Amino acid sequence: MACDGDKTVTAMTTVYITHDDCLLHEMGYGHPECPDRLRAINDYLESTQLGQLLRHLEPRPVSQSLLAQVHPLTYIDWLDQIQPRAGHIYADPDTALNRHSVPAARLAAGAVELATELVLRGDAHNAFCAVRPPGHHAETATAMGFCLFNNIAIGIERALAEPGIERVAVLDFDVHHCNGTIDLYKDRPEVLICSSFQHPFYPYRYFDIVRPNIINTPLKAGTTGVQFRRAVEAGWLPALQAHRPDMLFISAGFDAHRDDPLGQLLLDETDYAWVSSLITDAAAGSANGRIVSTLEGGYNLSALARSVGAYLEVLLGA
Repeated sequence: MACDGDKTVTAMTTVYITHDDCLLHEMGYGHPECPDRLRAINDYLESTQLGQLLRHLEPRPVSQSLLAQVHPLTYIDWLDQIQPRAGHIYADPDTALNRHSVPAARLAAGAVELATELVLRGDAHNAFCAVRPPGHHAETATAMGFCLFNNIAIGIERALAEPGIERVAVLDFDVHHCNGTIDLYKDRPEVLICSSFQHPFYPYRYFDIVRPNIINTPLKAGTTGVQFRRAVEAGWLPALQAHRPDMLFISAGFDAHRDDPLGQLLLDETDYAWVSSLITDAAAGSANGRIVSTLEGGYNLSALARSVGAYLEVLLGA
């Protein structure tokens, strides 16, 4: 048994990490990346009783030292300085800050830090971070695509500092390409990045990068679930088998769903259950089952909630 605060974590559970303060970050009326995303997920988990099977924890803010391993202090300080006392300020044309945004981003990154520590200690089999703002578009010193800090990179850096963790893999199935994660790790061969994404599509960068540790899986608009599965199997599985990661990190975006307003791919809940099975099988093969997932996209509230539920149901059975 292990404790975090006043909550006990039992080994080989699925930990679900979220914080109400992530609801305080909002980017203006009508913005698709809204607080209702987390409310929809939480409500769905409670309505299906999945929530009772998960171990719930709240994160602490990310440690400054770990955050500074991912982003330069000048960038971190800039975000602190531009955060408004009232209203909104835009870090990029799509990414606004209110007075709660940077604290929420620190909690989102801290959730991945906590999840990684729990999984590394064996206090949890796997973990899912239901947090916002998301992170996979945040580059070394650039906020973009609704993202301020690269949350998944926080987990990667924490894991690679652990004795015995020499290689990790990032699997990203968001409808948008993970440009930020690639920007950070394109020249780090110990980090394998496998990313499926609609193409051509935002963010229009790094889709054509050639590196041994980068597996790009571009998908044209209208790609079906069957076509997605074939492409992922063909591209990701050989790379994972060759890399043999000691831990898997998942940028879990659900905006490739057929009902999502921001993408034009045709996945559904069964595809997210399938990719969760692929992930758990890969983790069982070389990583002792170690998986940390964090929420990225997904903007149709009902589809997002159902898809997260399908994904978590497989993790719970791993």
